[in-house]
Amino acid sequence: MDLHLAAIEHIRAQIIDLLIQFGPKLLTAILIIIAGVIVGGWVERWLLRALRRFELEPPLNQLISRVIRGLVLLLFVVMALQNLGVQLLPLIAGLGVAGAGVALAMQGVLSNIVAGLSIILTKPFRVGQYVQVAGVEGQVERISIFSTFLLHPDRSTVVIPNRKIVGEILHNYGHIRQVSVQVGVAYDTDIAAALQVIEGVVQSNPRVLKEVTPLIGVARLADSAVYINIQPWVGVTDYSAATNEITRATLEALRANHITVPVPQREVRLLTTPT
Repeated sequence: MDLHLAAIEHIRAQIIDLLIQFGPKLLTAILIIIAGVIVGGWVERWLLRALRRFELEPPLNQLISRVIRGLVLLLFVVMALQNLGVQLLPLIAGLGVAGAGVALAMQGVLSNIVAGLSIILTKPFRVGQYVQVAGVEGQVERISIFSTFLLHPDRSTVVIPNRKIVGEILHNYGHIRQVSVQVGVAYDTDIAAALQVIEGVVQSNPRVLKEVTPLIGVARLADSAVYINIQPWVGVTDYSAATNEITRATLEALRANHITVPVPQREVRLLTTPT
């Protein structure tokens, strides 16, 4: 029993000695780190306000501010470790070895970061524009360091890793898209009258952009119809609705003006040989 009490007393005495020896340094180190968190947050907020003047992309602003905040916090952590008497050179060497291993394990993540920076700096597209890339398409909702988010026409969200975008063929529609509707009329139709009717349909649609002249003309001569292309420009968000409205209104207008929209047909003649 006495031995147990002596051991407990010895441990208690060692703890008290350690607290007396390292307690003030540990408390100072904790206060230094807390100060680093506060100062880092203040520097990040100030830097974000300052970067807005340069009209940079939001992801780039966030990246720069967070990197600076991390460097400030790292500086305070180094000060805290020095206050505790930690040898920094062996620690830095160990972190270097560990960093190499982490870099090998995170090649995909790092390639996404590099690709994200390339997208942000070169600006092949911006938020709000409609793009087609890597086999998918949609309106750009957000560009981050790791991924790009597209709003698909079916209202779903498409997330593309940035490394899948850089180096691919990119079709950037911008903020407008060209509707493409094709309608066939009979060969005996007055083409000028048909074009006039279709032009009226296009001009009456409120979704069609007035500042861009729509393309309306004869596209091809098929077996049973003369096909006319209807290609006005509309806003990205109006593309599907405008396509449906123009298609329906064109059919109704042609019928109202007694212009035949023929159905595909084939004439077969049977020839009999004299016996």
